[in-house]
Amino acid sequence: MPATFESFTEQEKQVLKPYFTNLDQSIFVLQNLPEVVKGALFSRYSRSSKLLRRLLLEEFLNVKELGLTELLNHQANTQDPLVAAKKAEEFYDRVLVGFGDDSVAELAGCHIACEQVSMIATKALEDSRIGLCPLEKSTRYVYFDQKINGHYQYLLEKDLMNSEFADLYTETCDSLFDVYAKILEPMKKYFTDLYPKDAETSDRAYTSAVKAKTCDTIRGLLPASTLTNLGLYGNGRAFEYLLQKMYANPLSEMQSLASEMHSELRKYIPSFVKRANDSLGQTTIDFWQQSWAVQKKYAEKQFNQVPMESVPQVELIDFDSKAEEKVLTALLYSKTGLSLKQIRKHIQKLSVSEKQQIFQEYLNHRKNRRHKPGRGFETAQYTFDIHANFNAFRDLQRHRMLTQERQLLSCNLGHITPKELFDAGFAEEYQSVMSQAKESFDVIAKKMPAQAQYIVPMGYHVRWYISLNAREMYHLCELRSVQQGHPDYRYVAQQMFLEAQKVHPLLMNAMKFVDMKQYSFERIEAEKYTDKRMDEIKQKHGIEWKE
Repeated sequence: MPATFESFTEQEKQVLKPYFTNLDQSIFVLQNLPEVVKGALFSRYSRSSKLLRRLLLEEFLNVKELGLTELLNHQANTQDPLVAAKKAEEFYDRVLVGFGDDSVAELAGCHIACEQVSMIATKALEDSRIGLCPLEKSTRYVYFDQKINGHYQYLLEKDLMNSEFADLYTETCDSLFDVYAKILEPMKKYFTDLYPKDAETSDRAYTSAVKAKTCDTIRGLLPASTLTNLGLYGNGRAFEYLLQKMYANPLSEMQSLASEMHSELRKYIPSFVKRANDSLGQTTIDFWQQSWAVQKKYAEKQFNQVPMESVPQVELIDFDSKAEEKVLTALLYSKTGLSLKQIRKHIQKLSVSEKQQIFQEYLNHRKNRRHKPGRGFETAQYTFDIHANFNAFRDLQRHRMLTQERQLLSCNLGHITPKELFDAGFAEEYQSVMSQAKESFDVIAKKMPAQAQYIVPMGYHVRWYISLNAREMYHLCELRSVQQGHPDYRYVAQQMFLEAQKVHPLLMNAMKFVDMKQYSFERIEAEKYTDKRMDEIKQKHGIEWKE
C-alpha cells in the first residue's frame, strides 16, 4: 500500500491521538468520537480533498462555534481504549460461547477509513450489500489533477510494476492524468462562459455547479488505478465476511488492504474479526478461490470463441408475466384472514380495469419519491443487462436491495466522448489518449487480465446485470433520474423505467417521479437549494458552513 502523504506537528499529534488508532498509516479506525460526529465527518469527507485526520482537525476540532472540543472534553474517558477493547472482547467471547450465534457480531460497529486506495479497491469494499455503509470521495466534487511529490495519484500496482509492463502502465496513466489536468481549467472557463451566473445565484452555488459540470465532463479520463479515500461503517459480522472475500481476491492490492484493515479492526472489535483468516476463515477463503476458478474455467471453455454482439445499453432480460396479480395478492394479503392461494385465485378473476382501480387508489397518495409502495411490490422481479461507463456503474452500485454483478473492466465495449468536449475543442485530444489506453490495455490483458483493469479509463463501458424487484425499481429509477444526477446514470434509470413500463404498465404508471427531461447545467438548482438550507442553519445556530 502507498504511504499516506500526511504529516502533523507534535501539537497536532497530541490533539488527534485520542481519536485514531494511528497517525502515520493510511488505514486507521476512528475511536472516542460520538456516532453523530463520525457520521458528519464521513459525510464531509466524501466532498473534500483533505484526508480524514486533517479534516477533523481543521474543520471540526478547530472550529470553536461547533462546540465539538467542549463536547469531547465533557465525555472524555481516561481508560485506555485498547484496555476497554480487551475487556469488551472478554465479554463478547463469553456471549459467543454461550449462544453460538454469529449475529452477536452485528451488535458492535466500527468506522474505518481507507485512504489512498484505488478505484478498483473501492468497488470491492463497497460490493457487500448488508451490514456495511460506504461513503467515497467523489469524482464529481473533487478535482484529481494534483501531483504529490511529483507524481499523479494512481496506484503503482505491485504485480504490474514487477512485470514487463511497468513502463507502459505508468506512461499510459500519466498521459491520462496529463490530459485531465490540461483541460480542467479551460473546461471550467468554457462552462463559465456558456452558463453565466445570474443575479439570483450565489457565488458558492455557481462555483459548485460549474465544478460539478467540469468534473462530470472530464472524469472519464481517470484510470481505475486512481487513488481515492473511502469511509466505511459496519458491524463485526460484515467486516469479517468482507475481509475473507478480500483475502481471497487475486489482486495483490486487495490482499494487502485486507491485512491492513484486519490489523486495525483487531484493535477495536477484535472478537468479531479474529476468524477472518484463522483455520475456519481459511476454509471460506479457499471456497471463494476455488469457486472463482471453476467459473473462470467454464466461462473460457464455453464462450472463448463466441463473438460479441451489439446489444442495447439497457436491456430487460427477465420479468414475471404474472407480476401484477402477484403484487395485488401480496398487497391485500395482510388485510384479510384468507390464504395466499385463495386471494390469488380471486385476484385472477378481476378485470384489467378493476386491477387498475386498485393500483391507482393505492398509489394515488404518493406525494414524493420517498413515499415507497409496500412490500407487495417486492414479489415482482426484473433482470436487466446493462453496459455503461465505469463511473455510472460506481454510482448505481451504491444501491443495496438488489443483486448486481459486473464483468472485468476492459476497453472492449468502447466509450462515448462527451458532447461538451467537441464543443470546447478537446474531443480529439480526449479520444487520442483514450485510444492510447485501449492499446495499452490490449497488450497487458493478454497476460494479466485482472491487473489490466487498473489502466482502463473510467469513461470506458463495463457490462453488468441488475436483478431487482418492483419496489426497488421505484427507489432506483426515481432517485437516479433526478435533475442533479449525472447524465450517464440518469439515462440508465430512465431506460429501466421505460422497459419495465412496457411489460407492466399497471405497476409502473404510478412511478410518477421519474424525471425524463434532459438538462444542460444539472447541479445549479440543487446548489440553490443547498444555499437555502445553509441559510436556515445559519439563522438557527449562528454557524456559517463553508466549502
